[in-house]
Amino acid sequence: MKDYDESTAFLGQWGRFQQVVFFLLCASIVPNGLGAFSVVFLTDIPRHHCLIPEENLTQDWRDAIIPIEVVNGKREQSRCSRYRLDVVRNLSAQGFIPGRDVNLTDLEQEGCVDGWSYSKDIYQSTLVSEFDLVCSDQWKQPFTATACFLGYLVGSFISGQLSDRVGRKPVFFTTMAVQTTFSFCQAFSPSWTVFTILIFFNGFGHISNYVSGFVLGTEILTGDVRVIFSSMGVCMGYAIGYMILPLVAFFLRDWKSLLLAISLPGVLYIPFWWFIPESPRWLLSQGRVEEAEAIVRKAAKTNRVEAPTVIFKDYSAHDDDPQEHLNVISLVKTQSVRSTTVILCLVWFSLSIGYYGLSLNTSRLHADPYISCFLSAAAEVPAYMSCWLALKYFPRRLSVIFILLLGGASLFLIQLVPETLSELAVALEMLGKLVITSGTSLMYAYTAELYPTVLRNTAEGVCITVSRIGSCLAPFLLQLRESFEYLPYIILGTLAVVSAFAALYLPESFGKPLPQTIQQMQKRESMKCPCITRKEHLKPVVHLESRL
Repeated sequence: MKDYDESTAFLGQWGRFQQVVFFLLCASIVPNGLGAFSVVFLTDIPRHHCLIPEENLTQDWRDAIIPIEVVNGKREQSRCSRYRLDVVRNLSAQGFIPGRDVNLTDLEQEGCVDGWSYSKDIYQSTLVSEFDLVCSDQWKQPFTATACFLGYLVGSFISGQLSDRVGRKPVFFTTMAVQTTFSFCQAFSPSWTVFTILIFFNGFGHISNYVSGFVLGTEILTGDVRVIFSSMGVCMGYAIGYMILPLVAFFLRDWKSLLLAISLPGVLYIPFWWFIPESPRWLLSQGRVEEAEAIVRKAAKTNRVEAPTVIFKDYSAHDDDPQEHLNVISLVKTQSVRSTTVILCLVWFSLSIGYYGLSLNTSRLHADPYISCFLSAAAEVPAYMSCWLALKYFPRRLSVIFILLLGGASLFLIQLVPETLSELAVALEMLGKLVITSGTSLMYAYTAELYPTVLRNTAEGVCITVSRIGSCLAPFLLQLRESFEYLPYIILGTLAVVSAFAALYLPESFGKPLPQTIQQMQKRESMKCPCITRKEHLKPVVHLESRL
């Protein structure tokens, strides 16, 4: 049986068919980038303090009723308390002057029983100001992002298996509709609870659409075009949407208007159904050879090349036992596949918690959140370009190890930067964001290259599911800075370095065709991992990769 790439080599790599698929799939990712970090603006916390009702207070007491606290060495108004209103009202009526006749530190304080007053210097409204997600309810603010990432987690797990069963194309377009619909409905949420439920399903559609589109393009395209698509094409579409987000948010400073603007572009992608085909590789893995040949013949007609009489000669569904049903369990059945899966999950987890932790931290990079978000998005462009260069010219395993070590080192060094060199600290954080983004992009391609067609989407889904545990923890990881300012960076750096050493035991896929079967995957050699290999398989001499 010929390899799929060899069987379809007559199509060429960059004909009109490949160009249509390439650009339409990249364009379909733009809404994902537009909505991925909308929570940065939707859940940002405006400056606020306790609301003071329209009482008959002198201006001196109105200015003094909010206690002054020292936060990070700066004096600012308390966000969650005020001096007791009935006491202040009596002192004001008696003509006492705060600070002169009355020692304010002796006055009793109370919570914000009348609500809060929010600054509108930056936002007209956010989810925080709409539903008062502050003080005792402040935990709801990071949990909102976590709910979205929980949707990512479930979507990564379910969509991978679903698209392996029913096809890449149906899952791709169905989840696009899910993402668009729930983004639109979020704008009309009557409560925080409803919003959280809707953002969970929005996250489910978001990641499911991204992964199925990525795998669809990876399986249709071949050679250098596949490398460009997986490392730059789909990622650049995401980065473009990400960079557009702060521009849209700058002009739409009400959270409901922003959500409507983010959701509506999804309707524009309905016509794509008639231009993006099903994956011929997936059809072949299901034994649907005639349907796969029909798609390839149509592609040949589009590219104006002549197709052979028989394209997939002597092709069977797969060389594995035809009665064997491949699923998630297949990823851990054999030692070699199990080792690869466990190590990939660790690397994915480390990169994901680093990527989302640094991305959600953008509000601390600059006083203006719109500039901060754009800087974070702009850092992804050189990241994807460097990823493309790495995929094109360097071994995958070596690239992953270098990226993890460089990212970990940059995050470790932040704690050594003096406060007077804050720009250097920002530069190190952006370097960490750049290399971790590059590593995340590279891992999509690397993971797809390691697994056979019958397991590829399931493997991608499982790895990304584990990574989403990291993204779910990222919003709360940032809260650790309250205990020690640099603790989040130390944790992220440690995870990156540990993952770099674990990646030494991954097999190499550089310059090799995509495996079609489990047997072809198992033939790839790698170092033996003592942490995962069973005792009976341990050998005193490790076996290194014969060539990179």
